[in-house]
Amino acid sequence: MEQQILSHQQIQHKIERIAYQIYETNVGEKEIIVAGIAGGGLQFAKKVMAVLEKITPAKIILCEVKMDKTDPLKSGVATSLSEGEYVNKSLVLVDDVLNSGTTLIYGVHHFLKTPLKQLKTAVLVNRNHKKYPVKADYKGISLSTSLHEHVNVIFEPGEDRVFLN
Repeated sequence: MEQQILSHQQIQHKIERIAYQIYETNVGEKEIIVAGIAGGGLQFAKKVMAVLEKITPAKIILCEVKMDKTDPLKSGVATSLSEGEYVNKSLVLVDDVLNSGTTLIYGVHHFLKTPLKQLKTAVLVNRNHKKYPVKADYKGISLSTSLHEHVNVIFEPGEDRVFLN
């Protein structure tokens, strides 16, 4: 059975709130890197980036983070930006859902190999089934769900939605 958790309008409010929180944390920055994990994370990152570009004079730079989500240790992590493009910058790693924390922790680990000014994480949905000690600094909604339930995030023009089944 499918249960809607967030409507399109609610998601837009969450995106705006997260963008303002990122801006508040980075008020003095000239550049902010928004690193979206390929898939839903990248789509969510683009939406956050669009709001940030309207509210801050800082240059917002999008970075795509690619990994095999089933085995990130084996596949490794690749980014669309070179290391030199984010060294000593403020970076926000973005994903759509924080479930076990595997994807986010491997993404964080990748960026920690480089000196950064600041590294924060943002997710639309934070589920409380973490396998790793990683947290979302910015989150749209926290859900207490059972392990057999699945959160689906759908990004479609004018019809974004989050549902549980």
